[in-house]
Amino acid sequence: MLSVFDLFKIGIGPSSSHTVGPMVAAKTFVDDLLAQGKMLQVRRVSVDFYGSLALTGEGHGSVSAALVGLEGDTPKFVEPERVGLRFQQLKCQDAQLLIAGTHPIAFDFQRDVQLHKHLFLKQHSNGIRFRAFDGDEVELANDVFFSIGGGFVVSEAEFGQTRESTPVPFPFQNAADLLAHCRAQGKSIAQIMMANELATQSESTVRAQLLEIANVMQQCIHNGCTREGELPGGYHVKRRAPGIFRKMVGMQLTGRADFMLWPMIYAIAVSEENASGGRIVTAPTNGAAGIIPAVLQYYRNFTPNANEAGVVDFLLTAAAIGMLYKMNASISGAEVGCQGEVGVACSMAAGAYCAVLGGTLEQVENAAEIGMEHHLGLTCDPVGGLVQIPCVERNGVAAEKAIKVAQLALMENGEHKVSLDEVIATMYRTGMDMHNIYKETSLGGLALTVGVPAC
Repeated sequence: MLSVFDLFKIGIGPSSSHTVGPMVAAKTFVDDLLAQGKMLQVRRVSVDFYGSLALTGEGHGSVSAALVGLEGDTPKFVEPERVGLRFQQLKCQDAQLLIAGTHPIAFDFQRDVQLHKHLFLKQHSNGIRFRAFDGDEVELANDVFFSIGGGFVVSEAEFGQTRESTPVPFPFQNAADLLAHCRAQGKSIAQIMMANELATQSESTVRAQLLEIANVMQQCIHNGCTREGELPGGYHVKRRAPGIFRKMVGMQLTGRADFMLWPMIYAIAVSEENASGGRIVTAPTNGAAGIIPAVLQYYRNFTPNANEAGVVDFLLTAAAIGMLYKMNASISGAEVGCQGEVGVACSMAAGAYCAVLGGTLEQVENAAEIGMEHHLGLTCDPVGGLVQIPCVERNGVAAEKAIKVAQLALMENGEHKVSLDEVIATMYRTGMDMHNIYKETSLGGLALTVGVPAC
């Protein structure tokens, strides 16, 4: 079983699979060198990126993330400003890479970093290889990792294997299992999730960690609504959230504001923070990181009697829905397109919002199903390999859609023809049928519509 903290992870932007994943993989490689007692022999390290990681890695910060990961940084604790600064330093002549933060080696960017843009490894489109050499260029280690979406990373040996985990009281593999547990125990989805989390830690710890995640989401919204300027990447994309936020506040003071625009603004704010490499929560990916925080903030701000217990239940319910997609389909835009990122986040947010508004199990399932049903086939075609166009607006639209979908489900009795399990299976089949140019490669769709900026 996965944990709620597998779905929600504090990190940095702009991409969970292309930024967070490579940093985690690099740190794992270094940790393995240390564990094997090989660190002091290392005189050179090389990094090779394959497939989608190579095609959009420059815009997604894959290279810089991997390099600071080799230096021992982790997504949760690295200072966002350090990543870009260190990247520029390591591109200079006579640079030194500080492996694990303690072992300096010579580093030649042109030699030691290679982007294989049209070579896809057979297991997954997000492949990355690390190699370590001694002073005689004898290979000490050669490890391949795959960043499979949402910051999840597996080694070549682990790929396709079931990981060991602590037994939980209510294991589930699909929505039918989960809902059966709920009905048999007379519990909500959030209560089943909490019971499973208690297999590894105390309830007070789980709640504290969830509230920390919620607070980072809230801070990210604040940051995105107050930081002016342009997003990086050369397209001169202006941060829009601060200006729209000010207009909405002014309209609200005069009684003219459309409250349903707030979740869109919140989501845009988070997405712009993500695009700029800021501190965010992977939810369940970075490309879709604005949707769940936006809907949660809307619950906090506009729901009478909203409280911390509701925040915890929201995140637990959303995570349960996200697990279903992770276990039975994919949350990787490089594997199934943006339906696996924005579509999944919309489904998670819709079900969670319905739950905290008092929805029945049937209504929650219906909301989650509708949230995905109307994202089926959504392509991942980021302009310039950047998580900006169309990603920022797409988060805003999906956040508003999640709220309306939940409200629609609450207006009805929960009866629906398509189950959540069926729509998850359909999403995965659709993703497998989708051409690779629409799977986070920037080789199709809007990525071809908008020209390359002049440097």
